Amino acid sequence: MRILILGAGKMGSFFTDVLSFEHECAVYEIDAKRMRFLYNTQRFTTMEEIEEFKPELVINAVTLKYTLSVFDQLLPHLPGDCIISDISSVKTGFKEYYEKTGFRYASTHPMFGPTFANLGALSTENAIVINEGDYMGRIFFLDLYRRLGLNVHEYSFEEHDEAMAYSLSVPFVSTFVFSAVMKHQDAPGTTFKRHLKIARGVLSEDDTLLREILFNPRTKHHVEEIRAELKDLIQIIDNRDEKALNTYLTKIRQNIK
Repeated sequence: MRILILGAGKMGSFFTDVLSFEHECAVYEIDAKRMRFLYNTQRFTTMEEIEEFKPELVINAVTLKYTLSVFDQLLPHLPGDCIISDISSVKTGFKEYYEKTGFRYASTHPMFGPTFANLGALSTENAIVINEGDYMGRIFFLDLYRRLGLNVHEYSFEEHDEAMAYSLSVPFVSTFVFSAVMKHQDAPGTTFKRHLKIARGVLSEDDTLLREILFNPRTKHHVEEIRAELKDLIQIIDNRDEKALNTYLTKIRQNIK
């Protein structure tokens, strides 16, 4: 299969690595320097090169901010039977966009983002394949992710965004709060350093992604739950209530089993 990968960032490079020995791959990237370490793949910087390549599948791996605008630029240069796809972690409006294009489409979310995951050992990582869109596109990604050893789940667009509202908003907002009150430590403890590493990773994400996570209509509910838990914890601290603290610790330990 002729596969065009949009973007030569960490995820674009990852897909190039895993696909380029079984498929004819090309990478489109406007910054040619980002492609200097790619191998066994063609490197494109113009739409004319894409037209000559005639991709059968496009994997859009650019940052969320540019995902749809890059599609807008690209679609006039693609064969009519090409499957277009994205790997975005927030998919607000994507279904409506795809259906307007008239192209076959697939959408997935490899939840092993390069910030923290070991891309060489993915057996403990997850991936979501949207169960809407083109059948053959879905089968391609289901097969790819399973061969990589990922735990694969199939969600609708709606179910995906509902799941992401929880699994992204809770840790991200908790990290924001940690970062907001953080002070420099000359001799930080192990736990502090781990939280700091997580915070730096989260805050290195694209601002568009962070905004979409926060502004997801379902996020507010989860943030309100965090606020309620903090209020209860403050009351326990104010009252120095050992019994209430023991009950609280039992509850949260149960939650993480």
